[in-house]
Amino acid sequence: MKINMKGLFCASLIFASSLPSCGSNPQPKKTAIAPTSATTAVDEPILAIETSEGIITVKLYKETPLHRDNFVKLAAEGFYDGIIFHRVIRGFMIQTGDPQSKNPKPNARYGTGGPGYNIPAEILPQLKHKKGALAAARTGDHVNPKRESSGSQFYIVENPASCAQLDGAYTVFGETISGFDVIDKIAATATDAGDRPVKDVIILSVKPVKK
Repeated sequence: MKINMKGLFCASLIFASSLPSCGSNPQPKKTAIAPTSATTAVDEPILAIETSEGIITVKLYKETPLHRDNFVKLAAEGFYDGIIFHRVIRGFMIQTGDPQSKNPKPNARYGTGGPGYNIPAEILPQLKHKKGALAAARTGDHVNPKRESSGSQFYIVENPASCAQLDGAYTVFGETISGFDVIDKIAATATDAGDRPVKDVIILSVKPVKK
């Protein structure tokens, strides 16, 4: 299954419209500095993403410390609480992380919001778009040649075969360790012409899980 990358990029940052960055073109953002004040004491923290369809438990990679620490920081601040999965493509991926989607309006399009900064790319050849992989959304190469990531938007791989084309182009910073059925359930939900679920799928909370 070949996905139209151009479409993915515009819809949401990574996917706002074309996979990783989709929707409308987001405004230029400042590059983030690693949030040292929020650096986790755990090399590979585990977090539970509680959604309205169930819990997806993920592990963040030590090899991508900027993305790891940023995600932990935003989760601790409650940044993701109430945000919807604004872009869902069955047989591909599910995308979320736009703060503008809190208290979502019917028929509205989301995918251009963020915390006001980007994160330097941490694209590593050994980190692939496998089933359940977490990867950062971003704008397209034509406006983002350094492939910097959105400060908050990310997607979760549903079908690794379809997402393999993204290897080496987007930062993969974590993986799912449980809740694969929830990923599949969200991916199978009915969507409108803009790939937004007809019934909103909401992130209720993102909390650390003690090992």
